[in-house]
Amino acid sequence: MSTLVLELRQGDLMVVNGAPIRFRNRTRIELAARARFLFGKQIMPPEQANTPARRIYFALQTAYIGAEAERAAGLALARQLIAEFQEATTSPTARDLLTRALAAAEADDGYAALKLARRVMRHEEEVLGIPPLSPPRRPDRPSGAA
Repeated sequence: MSTLVLELRQGDLMVVNGAPIRFRNRTRIELAARARFLFGKQIMPPEQANTPARRIYFALQTAYIGAEAERAAGLALARQLIAEFQEATTSPTARDLLTRALAAAEADDGYAALKLARRVMRHEEEVLGIPPLSPPRRPDRPSGAA
């Protein structure tokens, strides 16, 4: 059995199998079983899904780490948004990346799907001249904290 060890800082957010977890202090965790998870800047809050590629990412994210009841709807929305994006774009690279992302999501490899969708987001940012997403802010430390 393989395990994954992650080091997380105080204030970091992680979603595991649909449950958000915020770390109150620096910690090291070990995932000893298969789990659907994202952490830190990989997690897109809904208000940042404000461009076509970001909406695709958010739908794929929901299909991957959403609650059980949300995942099928997230995948269905991702299919629709990807079809619309592929029809509208002139970029064969973006179309190919999205085809591969959808195939990965449908094969239950959500992490790979999101990785491909992030590449499309970077392409979209360059083409449209919009700034990249900034990572989510960590909560400020209480005064006097080391």
